[in-house]
Amino acid sequence: MLIGEVARRSGVSARMLRHYESLGLVRPSGRTGSGYREYSARDVRRIFHIESLRSLGLSLREIGRALDDPAFTPSALVGDLVARTRERIAAETELLTRLGRIEAADPGDWQDVLRTVALLQALGSKNPDARQRAVLSSGAEVPAEALVEAVLGEPEPNVAGALRWALARSADGAAPALLADALGSPVAAVRERAVRALVELPGAEAAAPLRDALTHPDPVVRASAALALGARGVADAVPELIDMVVAGRNDTDAADALSVLAADTATADRIATGLVGRLADDTTRAPARGRLTQALADIPGTTAEHALRALAKDEDRAVALTAAYLLRLRDAR
Repeated sequence: MLIGEVARRSGVSARMLRHYESLGLVRPSGRTGSGYREYSARDVRRIFHIESLRSLGLSLREIGRALDDPAFTPSALVGDLVARTRERIAAETELLTRLGRIEAADPGDWQDVLRTVALLQALGSKNPDARQRAVLSSGAEVPAEALVEAVLGEPEPNVAGALRWALARSADGAAPALLADALGSPVAAVRERAVRALVELPGAEAAAPLRDALTHPDPVVRASAALALGARGVADAVPELIDMVVAGRNDTDAADALSVLAADTATADRIATGLVGRLADDTTRAPARGRLTQALADIPGTTAEHALRALAKDEDRAVALTAAYLLRLRDAR
């Protein structure tokens, strides 16, 4: 079979076949009387083997070794190919992500593109001061995806605060949904950063994911959501705030949030009933009963007052003294 026919059947150009021959990858089995290369069926099979290995990403040098070295074992080379392919995919994915963020910034000209690229590079700097300066000094709109990613991965408190500030100022409405997705992260630190950023978002966009966070299995996420919603007057936070008082987790802040919610009469009765119910629970231990009694201090209404009068006669002397003191303060108002 002459070179032209081999090229037609294999799809490998005659020029490439000659290149393979110059490297010693393929050696035509013979020559015609006129001196033309003549390929056997075995030569053609070797060409197909070469092309198959090229499709896997092997270099021509690696292909020659694979086909001619009897001691060659493919496992190490395949493992190296897997690692190289993953690195290439990661690099391409990063490039695609960066291009998407530039597109989201809606650049008006190449100067806008260059500014956005410079900002994204600064956000990825290993120097925390550089990251903070990039956020605080940037006059350009940073895509929400980039800010959220930076917020979720930022370990430095000062930089994290600047990033949350920038995210809260962003006009991009994608942030709440992105942060809500991050609440499902298996990494506790990421979940905490996500809920802290949600808490600082203005407007009503963050209210829905914060409400959902009230039932989150992570107590840190639940507590942050409850405190934020309580400060916004959302009564859905009441059960979690009472749980926080019982557990002693940010109990002072939880009690303050309950007092804010108690400005509404109906909510005040609900809070008082909830606190009293936990006080009456036989499983509630002494320290928690003391915190629950203190939480009744700023809850208006007869339910809270009747509870305090009963608690002033409690068998636990610390609880009784606390309740009596709180009653005197209420009477003096």
